[in-house]
Amino acid sequence: MSVPATTRVGMGFDVHPYSDDPGRSLVLGGVAFAGERGLAGHSDADVVAHAAADALLGAGRLGDLGSHFPDTDPAWEGADSLELLATVRQRLDEAGWEPVNVDCAVVLDVPRLAPRREEMEAALSRAAGADVTVKGRRTEGLGALGRGEGVACWAVALVQRRDR
Repeated sequence: MSVPATTRVGMGFDVHPYSDDPGRSLVLGGVAFAGERGLAGHSDADVVAHAAADALLGAGRLGDLGSHFPDTDPAWEGADSLELLATVRQRLDEAGWEPVNVDCAVVLDVPRLAPRREEMEAALSRAAGADVTVKGRRTEGLGALGRGEGVACWAVALVQRRDR
């Protein structure tokens, strides 16, 4: 006889290449980085918010980001990824789960995240309804990310069953 889970863990991942559009802004964790090359994507291409949302969806056993917000749907074109994250939080709530925390590891060489980390964490935490931490990781020049072709993020989320 199995006992229903009261906590669950989910893992999320997202990657976007850099855009050739000089007017595209770089948005990471809901924060715009002025003067930096933006990422290509259907929405604002915020890899941090996307990975966090994907981790929460996985923890809640609610599918993945693409099944909720497909890049083939014009409704999500240019979408603010913090709003997508907030929608994921609402869907978790409707399924009886609440987020406990999300931990994100962003892989890129530029820009440096440390000066904006607190701002990113605050924006993500508001949208997710739980503490979100952000860590920057350098590539040391290895692979496609090391060649400056894009940015990736891995995230892990913990959710707990909400008391009814």
